[in-house]
Amino acid sequence: MDKSSSRFLSLDVFRGMTLCFMIIVNTPGSGAAPFSPLEHAAWHGFTPTDLVFPSFLFAVGNAMSFSMKRYQEMGNAAVLSKIFRRTLLIFLIGYLMYWFPFFSTNGGFHLKPIAHTRIMGVLQRIALCYCFASLMIHFLSKQTVFILSGLFLVIYWIILLVYGNPADPLSMTGNAGIYLDKFLFGTNHLYHGEGIPFDPEGVLSTLPAIVNVVVGYYAGKFIQQKGKGYDTTTKLLLTGCLFIFLALCWNMVFPINKKLWTSSFVLVTTGLDLVILSALIYTLEINNWNKGNWAKFFTTMGKNPLPIYVLSEILLIPVSIIIIGGTNAVDWINTAFYQAIAPGPIGSLLFAISFMLICWLVAYILDKRNIYIRV
Repeated sequence: MDKSSSRFLSLDVFRGMTLCFMIIVNTPGSGAAPFSPLEHAAWHGFTPTDLVFPSFLFAVGNAMSFSMKRYQEMGNAAVLSKIFRRTLLIFLIGYLMYWFPFFSTNGGFHLKPIAHTRIMGVLQRIALCYCFASLMIHFLSKQTVFILSGLFLVIYWIILLVYGNPADPLSMTGNAGIYLDKFLFGTNHLYHGEGIPFDPEGVLSTLPAIVNVVVGYYAGKFIQQKGKGYDTTTKLLLTGCLFIFLALCWNMVFPINKKLWTSSFVLVTTGLDLVILSALIYTLEINNWNKGNWAKFFTTMGKNPLPIYVLSEILLIPVSIIIIGGTNAVDWINTAFYQAIAPGPIGSLLFAISFMLICWLVAYILDKRNIYIRV
C-alpha cells in the first residue's frame, strides 16, 4: 500500500490543494489588482482567499492525527520535549523568513535591523496553535478539549468586547488585540501592510485559531476510525453545515472577520473545511474519481508543505533586488510578459499560477528523490 493510501488520499489532496491556493493568493502579479475573490475581505466579510490560512491550520490538525499516535508510547518528558522543540523551530523559521535576506542595500550594504523585524506571522501562528492543540489533546480528555475549545471562542469574544475601544471594539485600531500586541512588541515589530501597525496574526487572535487545529485533528481521527464510507462522509458534511449555520447566526452579533480571526470566522472556516473534506472523500475514496491520477499533482505539493511554503515566501525576494530598466525584476517580468499578454487581473492570475507551478516543480524534484523535510 502506498503512502497516500495508508494516510487517506483525501487528506493528502486537501493539504496539497490548500498549499497551491495559498501560493496563488499570496503571490499575485504586479501591474493590476487581482480578481476580488483572490483578495482578503477588507475587514468584516468573507472571500475564498480568507479560507486559505485556516485551512492550512486544519491540515496541520489532520497531520497531527497521524503523528500523535506515537506520543502515547512516549513518556511525558519526551512528549513535551518534542512539542516544544517543534514549536520553537517553526516559530524561528517564521521569524527568520521575515528578516530574510538579512541585509539591506538602501543607502549602502548593511545588516537589516532586528528592531524592525515582525515577530508574529503565519508560521509563528502555526507553531503556537500546534503547541497548544498538541498539549490539550495529549494531556486532556476529548470532552475537556471540546469544552476548552468552546470556551476559547466565547472568551475571545468577551475579551474583545470588554477590553476594546467602547466606541467600536471590533475596529482595526480599537480592538483589544492591537492593544496587546503594541504593549508586548511595540509598533516596529508589527505588520504594517494595512497602512498602520496592526498584526492579523497577533497574540490574542491566536486563541480562537487553536480551534481550527483541534477540529482538523478530530476530523482526521474520525476518518481513521470510521473509514472511507458514506457514513463518514455524511457525518462530516452535516457537522460542517451545522458549523456554517452557527457561524452565520453568530455573525449577526460577532461579524465574520479574518483579520480579527473572530469566533464566527473559526466556525465558518472549519465548517467549509469539513464540507470540502467530505466532498474529497466522496470523490476519491468512495467513487475513485481519479482518472489520469490528477490527485497526484496535489499530493506532490503536500508532501513537503513547510519547505515549499517558505520557498514561496522568500524566492522572489532576491529576484526583486535585481534592477532591470529602472524597476525590480519581478515588476519587469510582470510588465514585459504577463501584463503584455493578458492585461489586468488575468495577467496577475497567470503570474501567480506560473509561480505556483515553479514551487510545484521543486516539490516534484524533492518527491522524486524521496526528500521529505520535517521539523
